[in-house]
Amino acid sequence: MKQLFLASLLGSTIAMCTAAMAADTDLKTLEAAAKAEGAVNSVGMPDDWANWKGTWDDLAKNYGLKHIDTDMSSAQEIAKFAAEKDNASADIGDVGAAFGPIAVKQGVVQPYKPSTWAQVPDWAKDKDGNWALAYTGTIAFIVNKKLLHGSEAPTKWADLKTGKYKVSIGDVSTAAQAANGVLAAAYANGGDEKNLQPALLLFADIAKQGRLSMANPTIATMEKGEIEVGVVWDFNGLSYKAKMANPDDYVVLIPSDGSVISGYTTIINKYAKNPNAAKLTREYIFSDAGQINLARGNARPIRAEHLQLPAEVKAKLLPNEQYKGVTPIKDADAWEKTSKALPQKWNEEVIVEMK
Repeated sequence: MKQLFLASLLGSTIAMCTAAMAADTDLKTLEAAAKAEGAVNSVGMPDDWANWKGTWDDLAKNYGLKHIDTDMSSAQEIAKFAAEKDNASADIGDVGAAFGPIAVKQGVVQPYKPSTWAQVPDWAKDKDGNWALAYTGTIAFIVNKKLLHGSEAPTKWADLKTGKYKVSIGDVSTAAQAANGVLAAAYANGGDEKNLQPALLLFADIAKQGRLSMANPTIATMEKGEIEVGVVWDFNGLSYKAKMANPDDYVVLIPSDGSVISGYTTIINKYAKNPNAAKLTREYIFSDAGQINLARGNARPIRAEHLQLPAEVKAKLLPNEQYKGVTPIKDADAWEKTSKALPQKWNEEVIVEMK
């Protein structure tokens, strides 16, 4: 009886493994398995961020998947996966690029490569399919042309050295956007993840001239007229501009002498109660329709160069040619170390120069 039981158990296990493999490789099988699960629960993917609402609505309409989201930070998402384990309440999350490898190291994710995998750049994905950036953020300038008092709007970092306007980058000790702004300036001036000195010298020079603003570049400070030139993620800049009373007063652009590109990746919970629905969600996010949904939320899809975006959606984004000089982070470990040391260096070398 024991041998029969073991044989039966082994047969069931093989069948389960075969079904799991089929779900990964055959979309019809995956769709059927996801429909049977009937729901997908997310963390850090609220309706109003990057137009996730469009994707949840489509998944409900096309596959009958019910959905709830709990908004939280990248670090909190990974901690939740690890803490709940087999009692998982979340199937999928969306985290900053640096947190994809962290989630893998902590052993809380499972892989899935969508059918458009080949069109995702190598720098933007894990070779085993544990994570892949679905949309990117690139450091950009947002310029209030009406406040420049006749000055030319800057189109590159070099312009900031001689401009007459104030420059706002935000708090490098707390904001990832601000820290990445420093890294972007470093890239444009010969630095990298290990060497931020060129950027620190640039901002120290701006501070000496009395042109470094301590205002954070946000919708609120822009509406008050406190921001002349802000250093922001492109999707933030585009979103801010769209919400202004007079959008034409603003221009958003990628500095032509260099910038840094990063982004956000989905992570599928290793312990997900609805693993096939989570995989189908990733599949849909990387499809043309899913990528266009992200673009509707001002996020630049990772497959942007392979998409035919509707005219009204394309108009929301910056032209592809503006991204030719951008650089992905090449050494994540070095950047993690350097970014931790940045706040002290910023205070010692930049803030001290403010008039």
